[in-house]
Amino acid sequence: LLETHVKEVQLNHVLSKVCKDWSFTSNHASDPDGRIIIIWKNPAAVSILQQSRQSLTCEVNIPGTIKFIFTAIYAANLASDRADLWVDLLSIQQLHQLDICPWVVGGDFNQITHFAEHSSPTVNHLDPPMTDFRNTLTQLGLFDLRYLDPLFTWSNKCPNYPVAKKLDRFLVNYPWIASHPHSQANFLPPEVSDHSPAILDLAVDLPRAGTKPFKFYNFLTKHPDFCQLVGPEWNQLGGAGLDLSHLCWKLKQIKRVLKKINSDNYSNIQERVRETNLLLQTVQVKALTDPTSANFQEEKTVMAKLVFLRSIEESYFRQRSRICWLKEGDHNTSFFHRLTQVRNSYNSIRSFCLPDGDIISDPISMGQIAISHFKYILPPPFITITTSS
Repeated sequence: LLETHVKEVQLNHVLSKVCKDWSFTSNHASDPDGRIIIIWKNPAAVSILQQSRQSLTCEVNIPGTIKFIFTAIYAANLASDRADLWVDLLSIQQLHQLDICPWVVGGDFNQITHFAEHSSPTVNHLDPPMTDFRNTLTQLGLFDLRYLDPLFTWSNKCPNYPVAKKLDRFLVNYPWIASHPHSQANFLPPEVSDHSPAILDLAVDLPRAGTKPFKFYNFLTKHPDFCQLVGPEWNQLGGAGLDLSHLCWKLKQIKRVLKKINSDNYSNIQERVRETNLLLQTVQVKALTDPTSANFQEEKTVMAKLVFLRSIEESYFRQRSRICWLKEGDHNTSFFHRLTQVRNSYNSIRSFCLPDGDIISDPISMGQIAISHFKYILPPPFITITTSS
């Protein structure tokens, strides 16, 4: 709860009426107005780590989930005061080693990161406060958690000079995405406030509907017998087809062999790399202990296998992350892995909002709705492609 204007002497009385049997804490020790109040209910457990006038950081334990650090933000109106908050956040991260712990930072930052987060067309460039905020987020390794409607979270409620901005947000780090890959923020209508209230949905995994979609990975073509294995399956249905159904059958035919190539040679690629690396270390010690031709040859063979598997691993995460501006072979596997996690988080679809406002989250129902939608907008499945002579 932000900007409540509840004095500390009244806090217990007010919350006992509004949220009976709930626990609470605030930053009244840093600001007499208590700009930030955090409330929680059993079985959740909250431990306060640090507070200031503009932030309140705590450790949150919820049964059945991984514990995380939450920093509530109510930033000052002046850029000079917000600069103190940016310094505080850097200090909090270093003090509590939050670069390796799931960390979410949320609230009213009173600052936009880009002029696109301002409704006025006259705001069309990055000013120093925006740049300072962006630089701080880069240093902290924080980025926006995926969110649902709307883009702007604050408005001045002035019909004569309407202005809206994105001042409220949830920021997370990479460990958060790793531990809560399907989490998202929901911004609701503001009702009586000028700010949109926000809900952080931890989003436990939803049950899968149907089989996992097939994805072709570029590294499959690096298999030495790729053409010999795939060619016969592709040619089973004859030469080049003239209709989409023929092409679909060909693609389905080779999908089976592609899956087998992947499962037999590249599945659990990170574990394969790890095991081969351990094997190389063992072989190298053996070669140094007994420097024979056979041992040196074994080391050379295992080294070549490790180099190959590492290239496959990098190609896998590179394709999953869709980062195209780094050269292959630069061994950016950990970077690609992080980007893959973020991309998967942003791309996951957890619900559909129907035209009548109903929210559908059941995977089976969502699949049926998606099929109906695309059947409506796409042409019939069997269309003959004619070629001019």
